Amino acid sequence: MLVAPSILSADFGRLNEEIRAICDGGADLIHVDVMDGHFVPNLTIGPVVVNAVAKVATKPLDIHLMVENNTFFVDLFAPLKPKYISFHIEEEKHPHRLIQKIRDYGISPAIVLNPHTPVETIEYLLEDLDMVLLMSVNPGFGGQKFIPTVIEKAKRLKKLIEKVNPKCLIEVDGGVGDKNICLLKEAGVDVVVAGNYVFTNASYEKAIKSLQI
Repeated sequence: MLVAPSILSADFGRLNEEIRAICDGGADLIHVDVMDGHFVPNLTIGPVVVNAVAKVATKPLDIHLMVENNTFFVDLFAPLKPKYISFHIEEEKHPHRLIQKIRDYGISPAIVLNPHTPVETIEYLLEDLDMVLLMSVNPGFGGQKFIPTVIEKAKRLKKLIEKVNPKCLIEVDGGVGDKNICLLKEAGVDVVVAGNYVFTNASYEKAIKSLQI
């Protein structure tokens, strides 16, 4: 299991130290939540801050766009050369076009599904994706409780992926911790995003390793 700590839960007053700590602690990716205050009722960070994160991080960035006007934000963040850029299917009218745009930048494209969105919604996009992110909370805020139905959703998605594009990863974001990590692993999840679980732990390394099963 790959672990992508979400810096949304980090102490922004000492962000450089926090980024170094999770990288040294064994994080596989650095998850960056970009919220615009429109698609979700919260506003987070822009490319200036993310550029500062990228300069300190020794692990690849995993940028999760929770925004309206995805194309604008892809163009804004692509120059930072993250490993992944993911966008919400609920907000995108032309997903094939946007997937290709992300790939043309040399970045791996990913699509995000809100808790209520069926996996079948992206069945005809799977062959073009490198990752699918399943939200296990409603997006917009950290520290929410895990929605258990995502386990069955991940299993259904895994079956679709195995038929169409076995290299496509499944990522889960929201309420992930040591209490549900085994269930996620059994469901076929490859990557987990963990914010509060990592950043409220006295040892970031211990928290990250407890998820890398």
